[in-house]
Amino acid sequence: VQLQASGGGLVQAGNSLTLSCAASGRIFSGYGMAWFRQAPGKEREFVAYVNNNGRIALYTDSVKGRSTISRDTAKNTVYLQMNSLKPEDTAVYYCAGRPRGIYYRPTYDYWGQGTQVTVSS
Repeated sequence: VQLQASGGGLVQAGNSLTLSCAASGRIFSGYGMAWFRQAPGKEREFVAYVNNNGRIALYTDSVKGRSTISRDTAKNTVYLQMNSLKPEDTAVYYCAGRPRGIYYRPTYDYWGQGTQVTVSS
């Protein structure tokens, strides 16, 4: 396993959750990392991206202002902290590494197995 996502669960609306994605050093170092999500019956969509040195973070509009993506080089881990969760955030969240194209398209070389986030109203 090269990307291992964790941290999902069932939470009430308004609460917070932090997702983690542990990566092998070969994937993590030098490449951008991202989170995507996929709700039932919907296409996989971009959530957040962080560049290789962690200085650039980009978000989809629906999570901007209430989510933070970050990376810890020492731990080869990328995080997604989500606050003020809404029922519409319910989805399987996937971490991805090394984009082959533009950062918000799901064309990454490496993918984690996904972690379920369910937000109850």
